[in-house]
Amino acid sequence: MITGRPLFPGSTVEDELHLIFRILGTPTEESWPGVSTSEEFRNYNFPRYRPEPLVNHAPRIDSDGDDLIIKLLQFEARQRISAEEALRHPYFKSLGEQVQQLSDTASIFSVKEIQLQKDPGKRTITYSESAQGKSRRQSVLF
Repeated sequence: MITGRPLFPGSTVEDELHLIFRILGTPTEESWPGVSTSEEFRNYNFPRYRPEPLVNHAPRIDSDGDDLIIKLLQFEARQRISAEEALRHPYFKSLGEQVQQLSDTASIFSVKEIQLQKDPGKRTITYSESAQGKSRRQSVLF
């Protein structure tokens, strides 16, 4: 949400997992205990990707935002920050006290001082004309 576009815009389960692993790195026994014994995981036979800095994909993120994303994007569910803990993370303190007082059904954009701005992103690949006029969704992560 910080960039205004999906971080992992996969169109299939396998595509989605490749995108996740390309950024977070392919899970190992250290990052996700038991993953190597998962039949389903082994059947995909994913390449070994090394993790990339998240700032490469969300260039305007500050250190608090980077810390929060890392805590949210843990493979092992027990290692992930809870939603309640995430809301108390320093990243959200910059939004002011009003955000902390919102009801569960109220939008963050109901706070007058908060406005959505599109992140221009960091594109190192340009769209080519090789699509030959085809109308299809294109996503650029790198």
